[in-house]
Amino acid sequence: MEFRFASRMTQVKSSVVRDILKLTQGNDIVSFAGGLPAEELFPVQAVREAADRAISAGTSALQYGLTEGYLPLREQLCVRMAQKGMNVQPEEMIITTGSQQAISLLVQVLTEPGDTVLVERPTYLACLQVFELHGLKVVAAESDEHGMIPEDVERLVREHKPKFIYAVPTFGNPTGNVWSLERRQEILRICAGHQVPIIEDDPYGELKYDENAAYPTLFALDQQQFGSGVVIYTSTFSKIVAPALRTGWAIGDTRVIKMLAKAKQAADLQSSTMDQQILSQLLAHFPLDEHIRIISESYGDRMREMQSLIKTQKIEGLHWIEPKGGMFLWVELPEGLDAEALLRVAVSKGVAFVPGIAFYAYDSKRNTARLNFTHNKGEKTVLGVARLAEAIREFTARS
Repeated sequence: MEFRFASRMTQVKSSVVRDILKLTQGNDIVSFAGGLPAEELFPVQAVREAADRAISAGTSALQYGLTEGYLPLREQLCVRMAQKGMNVQPEEMIITTGSQQAISLLVQVLTEPGDTVLVERPTYLACLQVFELHGLKVVAAESDEHGMIPEDVERLVREHKPKFIYAVPTFGNPTGNVWSLERRQEILRICAGHQVPIIEDDPYGELKYDENAAYPTLFALDQQQFGSGVVIYTSTFSKIVAPALRTGWAIGDTRVIKMLAKAKQAADLQSSTMDQQILSQLLAHFPLDEHIRIISESYGDRMREMQSLIKTQKIEGLHWIEPKGGMFLWVELPEGLDAEALLRVAVSKGVAFVPGIAFYAYDSKRNTARLNFTHNKGEKTVLGVARLAEAIREFTARS
């Protein structure tokens, strides 16, 4: 049988992270590649008890449910969002199969093939994959450790009239950067003025290393200062509970949520009722905020451990900005070093990372790399950093 695949599939690259994860399965490789949470911190017993309560409550956990999501869970999430300054009602929210689905559905309802979207440079690689699949033109605005550069955003908005801006303002992927309050306000002003929606992706926002630090979401700032309704917010339980529950959510204008519900009906009818009811029981009976503090404290320790180990290697020309939260260290390798070529050497020595080129829509900086520090600690991190340093020195010597 000869299959004739859709032409759009020829434009879609395979996920670099997924490919590296397959490469490292079953091998003695220390992986700094995937954005994997620490498995030993999963609330296994609490999830088990929540699942028992969901099943014991009746058969509804095994039945079809609303496309928009399990109402008690949406109500609980509205309470959690209010704690972040986001005042929403259940009808302004939809539960999705991870925040990745929320992004995909938003692209479906907001764009046509050939439309332009605006992103940070660099940006989350999986969103680039979604944009490729839907035949979108991606334009990237310059950014630094304080966020997108407002002047560049305004220039590109005027020039390209994008259908939306996609951004991760708090502990970005891959950079770990957090936008300043001033940048958040400026970008909101620009988007409100030009009526350009912002997809605010916030999977890491609660993983902050200083629990007293405040990083208001774009959604909350818009409600408090602009009232424009331009922000559509997405988040997930993957990083604060467990990825396998595959449950995220999107918040926005009710007109957007209704359109997302139509698109979701065509995609999968609904997200797992069982997973949603487990999470609802978890929120009702488990101190999630205390759990998040424990995770964040551990991740901060792991970040500092990795930084310290890299510093002891004294690799000339290696630079990074210390993240204030999240899961990643974004490093600039010695000038002229190609991270994709380095990866091949690194894997042969037993360590993996994600080359930075995967996070650029174009004009990539080839001497960049993303290192995950949340999945490993102690001896494994020591071993992985030593192997990476050895690979860099060997590669540099060859060059």
